[in-house]
Amino acid sequence: MKVQALDELYKRISVCPDCDLCKTRTHAVPGEGPPGAEVMLVGEGPGFYEDQQARPFVGPAGRFLEELLASVGLSRSQVYITNVVKCRPPDNRDPLPSEIEACRKYLQNQIELIRPRVIVTLGRYSLAWFFPKDTISKVHGHIRQRDGIFFLHMYHPAAALHAGNLRKTILEDFKRVPEALEKARAAAQPQPAADPAAEQMRLF
Repeated sequence: MKVQALDELYKRISVCPDCDLCKTRTHAVPGEGPPGAEVMLVGEGPGFYEDQQARPFVGPAGRFLEELLASVGLSRSQVYITNVVKCRPPDNRDPLPSEIEACRKYLQNQIELIRPRVIVTLGRYSLAWFFPKDTISKVHGHIRQRDGIFFLHMYHPAAALHAGNLRKTILEDFKRVPEALEKARAAAQPQPAADPAAEQMRLF
């Protein structure tokens, strides 16, 4: 059922006419990963290689992302990867607010269908989608919980390609993914019912 719902969502995204990015894209890039993924990675938008292949994070930033995943014992096949906007902005410019808003329903739908335990925000646009008042320089590497989901905030992997000094920071921040996942799993465990006798003693 979930697989079918995702397939239908991907089809809608592939022909979406809701903003001007539909006029310049080669392919829309809905996202990919197992329907039951515990970890969802949310980037900014597709680049040149992603636009050509209709897959997220397949260019140089994608290679670094795979290195990051491997550093914590994960692979692409275990996580769900998507972006705030599903079509490449021309010349890899920043997505416009209207474009982000036009795509909002798609990312929201993906979160509802996948129901990840942990969402890793990659870059400032992904962070702003969930927490618009925060800045990436202040919250990167931080874990927090909201609406039953744990969030880990990171610089975008592409930032390491442009500013080599961020590479170490990104690697260090990503090491917290297992911790976030552990916290999320623990929070999802049902709490043991209170012992009525002990409760009675406590009350009196």
